[in-house]
Amino acid sequence: MTPLYDRDGWIWQDGEWLAWREATTHLLSHTLHYGMGCFEGVRAYAGAKGTHLFRAAEHTRRLLDSAHSLDMPLAWDAATLIEAQRECLQRNQLSNAYLKPTVFFGAEGLGLRAKGLTTHVMIAAWDLGDYLDPRAARVGLRALTSSWARHHVNISLCRAKTNGHYVNSILALNTAVKAGFDETIMLDPEGYVAEASAANVFLLRDGVLHTPEVTSCLQGITRDSVIQLARRELGLEVGERRITRDELYTADEAFLTGTAAEILPLRELDGRRIGARGADANQALEEIDPESVTARLQGLYRRLTRGELAGYEAWLTPVTQSQ
Repeated sequence: MTPLYDRDGWIWQDGEWLAWREATTHLLSHTLHYGMGCFEGVRAYAGAKGTHLFRAAEHTRRLLDSAHSLDMPLAWDAATLIEAQRECLQRNQLSNAYLKPTVFFGAEGLGLRAKGLTTHVMIAAWDLGDYLDPRAARVGLRALTSSWARHHVNISLCRAKTNGHYVNSILALNTAVKAGFDETIMLDPEGYVAEASAANVFLLRDGVLHTPEVTSCLQGITRDSVIQLARRELGLEVGERRITRDELYTADEAFLTGTAAEILPLRELDGRRIGARGADANQALEEIDPESVTARLQGLYRRLTRGELAGYEAWLTPVTQSQ
């Protein structure tokens, strides 16, 4: 795989377009040392009507909200940032892509007081390829409950998508991967299910969809999309509440949602097969039932993000039009 730094293309920073290989920042940038910054992950999809950004307005609003919560003043409004995302795709000739708008402090000084620092914004885009092995979307992930707790509302800003938060996620995920698992499930400080390393969690039980309430987990935009799809397209009841790990063990179905991951089935947690009582966790893998709620939501989400599902046009920001 070509390293991200070794590419042709363009990156937007503070209103200017920088050649990809020349888009650098100083080693003493404050955010590099203290993690004080925020970012978004936005997807672009090619559809029958051309390329479009998916829920760019919601992602950009969350970026602005995160920066405001962190007290990082921005000189750029939402309309400017969305237009920069559109142009980033055009300049880099991308259709299916991942964009990462990021807010960071400059290198005027170091220290916890964070005084006299400039706030910078950059937007880069690239072809994400397969976020995980495509087979994961068909057979599901094996996860391990993490010993690393997710953030508490009085410890950090759980609604902000903050750079430094992801140290917690990396520690948890790498522990699980080293133990032979695909993913991790993180609990909040009181022991309730929060989220995966970088994805929200859903479970289905007796025809009702459940997801943790937004306290210690990020208020995911894919999470919101799935809640609306489940209610509007499948007629499902969706509850947001505290969930214990044993509810995941005994769920009929479980899955994860995120911008990069989209919708991924969770087939096993801590050696328990989800949706298969008494099944051996090591038995041969089977693809998920195409009639399952998880599979139906996967199909709906795929149609939605490619502009094929009527009624959601407001979520699509056109980049290029089909000829």
